[in-house]
Amino acid sequence: MSRVTFYLRERIEEIKSRYELERQESKKLPKEEKMILTWIIILIFWFIVSGEFYWQNMLVGGIVALIISSFMYENLTDDLRCRGSLVRKILFLSFIQIPQYIFIMIFQVVESNFRVAKHAIFLDIDPGIIRIETDLRSETGTTLLSNSITLTPGTLTIDVSKKLDKTYLYVHWIDVKTLNMKKAGDEIKGDVERWLKKIFW
Repeated sequence: MSRVTFYLRERIEEIKSRYELERQESKKLPKEEKMILTWIIILIFWFIVSGEFYWQNMLVGGIVALIISSFMYENLTDDLRCRGSLVRKILFLSFIQIPQYIFIMIFQVVESNFRVAKHAIFLDIDPGIIRIETDLRSETGTTLLSNSITLTPGTLTIDVSKKLDKTYLYVHWIDVKTLNMKKAGDEIKGDVERWLKKIFW
């Protein structure tokens, strides 16, 4: 391979990665929307933990959530990727995307429980550690996918590795059906990754 060809290929890859970064940056939420979303998330968590809904508790919760959200808004919402008005984002996340993710997780957990029970009864397991690739790049998206895989019986995420523009998960699988990374990834991740990609980059 000539130096010119190598240089051109390197430049093309650099332009592609820069374009991808700019595309992801353009989907980021504005600061005000990040703070409002963070405030709502913390306030909901406050109500769940306290379990009380009288006005004094709501007032204290609102003030505390506002103080925390002014410092932590980048941590909780930086990886979110949504379009449209703030109300549309809140409604879309609350009533469509998050419930769909929860429904898919419940289905996968139930299905995996039956599968693991079958393996336990017939003792036909073939455990192993396999590397799979994910299209998710953000810390939050990758963490949620890793935890979703771990919550599903029969699989356990051991490690996450980021190399250049690729993210890999090392998963302990109770019954290794294939060593092909793509097929194994499709089997382990199911529909979870597809729905997480709608929320996170």
